[in-house]
Amino acid sequence: MNAPNPAASRLKLFSVVIPARDEEESLPATLEHLYIEFSLNQVPHEIVVVDDGSKDRTWEVLLQLKEKIPSLRPLQNTGDHGFGRAITYGLRHSSGDAVVIMMADESDDARDAVRYWKLLNEGWDCVFGSRFIKGGGTIDYPRVKLMVNRLANFFIRCLFRIPLNDTTNAFKAYRRTVVQGCEPLIAPHFNLTVEIPLKAVVRGFSWTVVPITWRNRRFGVAKLKIKEMGSRYFFICAYIWLEKYFSRGDYKRR
Repeated sequence: MNAPNPAASRLKLFSVVIPARDEEESLPATLEHLYIEFSLNQVPHEIVVVDDGSKDRTWEVLLQLKEKIPSLRPLQNTGDHGFGRAITYGLRHSSGDAVVIMMADESDDARDAVRYWKLLNEGWDCVFGSRFIKGGGTIDYPRVKLMVNRLANFFIRCLFRIPLNDTTNAFKAYRRTVVQGCEPLIAPHFNLTVEIPLKAVVRGFSWTVVPITWRNRRFGVAKLKIKEMGSRYFFICAYIWLEKYFSRGDYKRR
């Protein structure tokens, strides 16, 4: 793990990127709590929510919330849909010099996002949250998904020889230079959650890990389908592993 750069530029705007598909019930509480927490802590921000082909009233709800939340920027993904594609669309249409990826279902704690912002401003390139270190925790995590999660993260730790034990969690923050340094982003689905942090680590950006709290959604259904994602996660891990050991540093941060 590298050290932060004390000479790094002070950040001016924090972009929150949230993919949303059929989240009409979850979005009001998620966005209102996020806006309140950022406002109380004087975090300059924009909240970029990408409607990824919703079939319910997600878009209408976002337009209504825009009247109450001035920092909200609703977008519609007009291209191919998919969790990773929605995030990539949001990253490319956000304006901040730092970004944090969060979920629409309020599973991520807005207070943790504020801590991410402060750590980025200490000079870190990336801030990764972990639910599985001292001080972190989960609430109502489905048992089967928890077992699969721990196995997948153990595999990634061994494969890349890194101490990070919650790589698959999407809730992470990056300076804009990291996002640019990880291009092109190729994962169209939930495997984007491992593509960005692993590329950042392999390409030499500094990173730190902090404990975070996660709770299961209260509304709607989870979009992650374990049976569909196994081979996709493996592909992304293999792709970045090959870069790590065979690219001879061609993509390393200079």
